[in-house]
Order: sequence, then structure tokens, then C-alpha cells
Amino acid sequence: MDDVHDISLTVNGEEHSIVVPARRLLSDALRHDLGLTGTHVGCEHGACGACTVNIDGRLARSCLMLAVQAEGCEISTIEGLADNVEDMHPVQRAFWERHGLQCGFCTPAMVLTGVDLLERNPDPDEGEIREALGGQVCRCTGYVFIVEAIAQAARDMAAASAPDVHEVPQGGVPAAVDGSGMRSA
Repeated sequence: MDDVHDISLTVNGEEHSIVVPARRLLSDALRHDLGLTGTHVGCEHGACGACTVNIDGRLARSCLMLAVQAEGCEISTIEGLADNVEDMHPVQRAFWERHGLQCGFCTPAMVLTGVDLLERNPDPDEGEIREALGGQVCRCTGYVFIVEAIAQAARDMAAASAPDVHEVPQGGVPAAVDGSGMRSA
């Protein structure tokens, strides 16, 4: 009989206590014990990246980690990014708008990789995006639309966080905006 363990982990902000065999992979615990099937299993050797999740703020291959090793960890999966289409993360929306997927098998890991990259580097160039995706295998797209989607998400996120030039300053008098979009005194 397999040795079993009670483990507690936080997945997508929700605490879970599960009983797992000692040799159960984290990817299998996420998929089978917690029903989070967005974490895909491809090679089971860590080479394809399809099982990528965020563990304690770092991307990791969940097929290379035993579930018991995740005791006490905070894990984020693709399911944790949005509850519905209206609340999609900018990277998810950009993948949709830029057709950054075909079969969809690698998409959850690609999206999580894009989110991680943009959290660390909000304005990556194409080379930096391609380097970040280096550990993810996509057999369908050739990566062109995936790279474009992450670049688009970076622009969208920057635009969303940029101050509105038409805001009224604390003094209550709006600044004039010249034809270039720049404020004038």
C-alpha cells in the first residue's frame, strides 16, 4: 500500500487540505484531486512546460514536484487569473484578441509565463519575450502570435496604469493639454 500524506496548500487564493500518495506529482494533485485541469501534462519530464504553475511567486514545472513538497505553498494556476470572460487578465485577453493559440494545449502555461514576465518586466522587447518563453513548447503556432499577444498585453497594461492627462489636479483647476497631449502650465 502506498504511503499517504495529508497536505495543506493554497491554490488560487483558496486553502485546500488533501490526502495524497507519497509519490503523487503536483500536476496530478492539481488536476485529479482539485479538478484544476488547466494545468496540462505533456512530457512528464519538465521539458515541454505545459504543466507550468506559479509556486510561491516563481514559475515551476508541476510535473517535476511531488505534491507533498508543495505543503504550505501558495500556488497559482490558469484558473486563478479570471472567473469569467469579462474579468480576463490582460495577457489572457491579448491571447484571445491576437490569436495567440491554436490547439490550446500550451496556452495556460504560455499565459502564466507572460503574466510572470510582465510582473517582473512591464516593458519587455521581443527578445526578452522570446527568452521568457524559451521553456515552453508550442507545436502549432510558431510563437509569432504568442509573442505579439504578450507585447500587446504589456502595452495594454501600461496604458491602463498611465495617469489620465485630463484629470483635475488637487488644486481643482484642470491643466491645459496642447495638441501633442502634453500638459502645459
